[in-house]
Amino acid sequence: MQTLVAIDDTGSFAAAARIVNLTASAISQQIQALEAELGASLFDRTKRPPQLNAKGDEVVRAARQMLQIMVETRAAISGGRTGGVLGFGAIRTFSTRLVPEAFSRMRDAHPNLSFNLQVGMSETLMSHVASGRLDAAVVADNVGVSPGLVWTPILSEPLMLVAPAALAGATERQLFRRLPFIRYETQVPLARQIETELSDMGVPVREIAVANTMPSVVGCVIAGLGVAVVPKIALLDAPAGGLYVQPFGGARITRRVGLVRRQISSRSDVLDHMRDALRAQAENLGLDALPAEEAATAPA
Repeated sequence: MQTLVAIDDTGSFAAAARIVNLTASAISQQIQALEAELGASLFDRTKRPPQLNAKGDEVVRAARQMLQIMVETRAAISGGRTGGVLGFGAIRTFSTRLVPEAFSRMRDAHPNLSFNLQVGMSETLMSHVASGRLDAAVVADNVGVSPGLVWTPILSEPLMLVAPAALAGATERQLFRRLPFIRYETQVPLARQIETELSDMGVPVREIAVANTMPSVVGCVIAGLGVAVVPKIALLDAPAGGLYVQPFGGARITRRVGLVRRQISSRSDVLDHMRDALRAQAENLGLDALPAEEAATAPA
C-alpha cells in the first residue's frame, strides 16, 4: 500500500523506488503481487510510465485511508498524540497568513503532527481531497462540492475597491471614471466573481494592467497605475497610508471561504481542530468567521 501511494505521489515506479528505498524490480514485484491478490490490473501499461487506471485510483484512495488509520492506531496504542503528516491545501490568498497561523494555533494540541501545505486553485484542491492526496483544503464556496465531500464555511470577507491614497473620498464611479482598471486575471473563482460583478454593475473600465497574483495587483495600485478590486485579506500586509480603500458595491459583495474534506475521514478530530483554528484566526485578522451550522455536502 505504501508503494502504491508512493507511485501515485511521484508519478512513476522509478521515483517511487527512491521514496520507499526499494529497487525498481522490487517495486514491480510488489505491484504485481497486489494486482494478483485483488484480481485486477491497477495500471494502464500501454503508457510510459504506466499510469493508474480507474480501479487503481480507487485502491489508492483506500490505501491512503488505511495507512493513516495505521499511523493513528499505533499512536493511540502507544499513548502518543496524533502524529503523521496533515496534507492540507489552500487557495493562494489564504496561504500566506490565515492557514500558516491556524497551523501555529494547533501546535500545542498536536505537537507530533507535521504539515504539508499545497497552494492551488479551488477546483484542483477539491479533486485532490476527493482522491485522498490531501486531507482537507480551504477553498472558495462557488465551486461545486464533489460527491463524498463536505464543505463547511469558515469566513466571509468583503471585496474592496482600492485606489491610490491621493484619491481618498472619491466615490466608486468617480474612481472608475478617473483611473484605469488593474485586472486580476487567473482561472480562479475570485477572478470570475469580480468580472461578473463589474459586468452586472455596468461599470465602464479602461484596462491598464493585468496581474495574476493579488500582491502584484495591490502593488500596481500603490504605484499609482489605477484602481483594482481585491478581497480584504489581500490588504493585510499593505503599507499603512498607501491606499484608499472602500467596500466594493457598497459592502454588499462578499466571498465565502470554507474547509472541504471527505465525509468519512480517519482524521476527523484533527480537522475539527483545524476548522476551529481557522475560524479563530480569521477573527483575529479582522475577517468575519461564519457559524459551523452551515454546511454544504454532496451525496457519497
